[in-house]
Amino acid sequence: MGPSELYFTAEMHLKEALRRQIPSMSHRGTAFQSLYRHAAGHLRELLNLPESYYILFLSSGTEAWERILQSCVEKRSCHLVNGAFSKRFAHTAKELCLETELIEAPDGSCCEPKSMLLSNDSELIALTYNETSTGAMQPASDIADLRKAFQDTLLAVDVVSATPYLTFDVEQVDSLFFSVQKGFGLPAGLGVWIVNERCLSKAVKKQEKEMSLGSYHSLPGLIEKAEGYETPETPNVLGIYLLGKIAEEMNLKGAAQIRKETEQKAAILYQAIEDCAYLAPFVKEKKWRSKTTLVAELQDVAYHKPLMDYLSSQHLEVSSGYGKYKDQHIRIANFPAHSKEQVERLADALLAFKKVEV
Repeated sequence: MGPSELYFTAEMHLKEALRRQIPSMSHRGTAFQSLYRHAAGHLRELLNLPESYYILFLSSGTEAWERILQSCVEKRSCHLVNGAFSKRFAHTAKELCLETELIEAPDGSCCEPKSMLLSNDSELIALTYNETSTGAMQPASDIADLRKAFQDTLLAVDVVSATPYLTFDVEQVDSLFFSVQKGFGLPAGLGVWIVNERCLSKAVKKQEKEMSLGSYHSLPGLIEKAEGYETPETPNVLGIYLLGKIAEEMNLKGAAQIRKETEQKAAILYQAIEDCAYLAPFVKEKKWRSKTTLVAELQDVAYHKPLMDYLSSQHLEVSSGYGKYKDQHIRIANFPAHSKEQVERLADALLAFKKVEV
């Protein structure tokens, strides 16, 4: 599912970055501070982030799992699990020797807040807004309900395969994170971690108790540098530069327009999937169907290779299913880098495909 197609202006910005020798820029000094400020400012506008939220740069979205847990949890975290990636978030907590409460839902669905029995001593609720492995997206109303029900508990949301398509109010969550190789259509190697003061306060309290926050990228250390638009060590300077440029262009279009286009393209693809006799949406409840990572279930695994070969012959690329669903599903990315024309071509190809004898 990622890396996905490059954003249509990425090549132009990459050439300009090489001309300006951005990849060899020192991460100390006014030039880098300006670059960081530019990227953070446009992300803040695009995601409607309050000024009180810190924007931090990591190596990947995956790294954020560990950073959140090490900085914000002393003893116990609660995880909403409905697929492979939300399960890996929970597994990271177990590897860090934290007590881990799991609220599980079947693949292709989402955990419902009304079913939660959160322990009183869980310090953080972790959920995956868009489960890349199954194509299930948590409704914005659920996030609002969680915030209302557990006001004193930190809420951390994985938005890796959804950003910049966010339908919930970011002020309802304490931490969110993503990578740039999906929704922003950029080369992999940069993660963005967004946190508020509640997360910082929790990390400081852990420090005061002489508890470890990890030996790499502690939250207070990251924020101390970020306040001066710097990073603790040399980051992916090129990635930050490109992210700033793409976020700036997305702001010219506007987040509302991006959401509208994403939903229009998703509707075209879901209609094609439903019209294909050999496919069906894996997520049965429409309220849980992702708009950014659509997963279709093959009626017969014998269709998988012929379909993938056919789409490739039409210069169209989709992903196989994830993990145990490798030959049972196809996964379709629907990010801003994918035009309506591309989506329509894919829809036509899905409808035109005829089963090959196997």
